[in-house]
Amino acid sequence: MHNEFRELRLQQLDRSLARFPAAQAIPRPPKGWIRAIREALGVTSSEIAMRMGTSRQLPLQLEKSEAADRITLKSLRAAADALECDLVYALVPRAGKLTDTARARTLAEARKLVARVEHSMTLEDQAVGHLEEAAMAEARRIRRRGER
Repeated sequence: MHNEFRELRLQQLDRSLARFPAAQAIPRPPKGWIRAIREALGVTSSEIAMRMGTSRQLPLQLEKSEAADRITLKSLRAAADALECDLVYALVPRAGKLTDTARARTLAEARKLVARVEHSMTLEDQAVGHLEEAAMAEARRIRRRGER
């Protein structure tokens, strides 16, 4: 039952994340989003500071921090608010879908287990070969084990 809930959660997250790969293809401006949007809107750093209720130096520091990948989500959200924007945040799976990532991890684990057994059997001159078939069968066993 546990595995069914996990699989359902993976599918739900896959649906939620389905639109993000398109956004992932958009490169971040070299000096960061804060500065690019601020300049495009014609807003000065002093205006952003006033909207944020901070010193005039903070928006410039945030721009530098973002460009250097050192900004916190809290600071990025505050800057977005000051620019009348929303911060959109997600972790996008490289494999395309979380379900694909989960299956690949299970198969990798199964291959390791099968390779260890095959190695031991080779040492005893009892190797059987067919490693990929054995790995697939082991992956199915691992998934079933998670269902209990």
